[in-house]
Amino acid sequence: MILQAQDRTLELSERPVVMGVVNVTPDSFFDGGRFAEPDAAIRHALRLTEEGADLLDIGAESTRPGAESIDEGEERRRLMPVVTAVAKAVRIPISVDTRKSTVARAALEAGAVIVNDVSALQADPAMAVLVATTGAGVVLMHMQGTPRTMQKSPAYEDVVGEVAEFFRERIRFCRERGIGQDQIVLDPGIGFGKLLIHNLTLLGQLETFLPFGRPILVGVSMKSFIGQVLDRPVEERSWGTAAAIALAVSHGARILRVHDVAAMKEVVTMAAAITRYIGTSPRVQHA
Repeated sequence: MILQAQDRTLELSERPVVMGVVNVTPDSFFDGGRFAEPDAAIRHALRLTEEGADLLDIGAESTRPGAESIDEGEERRRLMPVVTAVAKAVRIPISVDTRKSTVARAALEAGAVIVNDVSALQADPAMAVLVATTGAGVVLMHMQGTPRTMQKSPAYEDVVGEVAEFFRERIRFCRERGIGQDQIVLDPGIGFGKLLIHNLTLLGQLETFLPFGRPILVGVSMKSFIGQVLDRPVEERSWGTAAAIALAVSHGARILRVHDVAAMKEVVTMAAAITRYIGTSPRVQHA
């Protein structure tokens, strides 16, 4: 399985990969404010690369529950110095986390090769055209509502079936607009318009989405559903994050979006090593 992102080809069949998160925002749910200044964000991106990130996802607009949208000018002001500097300094692919085509275009021109759009190309009609014409990779994420409204009253009759139908429709939408199958990544949107039961159900049934033949991206790092299960504040959710990531890998996730790259890369590597041998080793009969 490959992901084609402009002139970059990511081979995802051999092992899952780790995407390091760089939030250039004052209000991110986990590291809000720590990397809001360009110099701090650039240093953080380089540190994540040194820790073993396979990709970087850089965003300048918070999409935490309840977050308000910011205007294009402010998003570009925060984002572009970081994308420009990081693209010159690292060799790994860069993803830009945005819903605005003008922001995405500027980032792609500066060296990004993937668009991570939490609206799955629904917020801005020009985004699909941009992805098709540039050949950028694109992450299609499921979200019920918008970041501002998504956690007010999420409801599903069949969360796995409804997310699968969403992916089916979005893939068809992309193909009809000239976006190649190999450009697409699917993200079930853990924590985006989901209650605890929805998040746990999706993680437990990720393999349902494998027949689409596209890489599954999972972002669980430090999220509130982990806090709900463990009764831990956001800064104490590393162990819960590790457990959720290991499970996601065992159920077919190929891209893991994380804050703590060094630790979670080891989790991903170990989980992938075990998963490769599930069902292949002979069972030992004990007396």
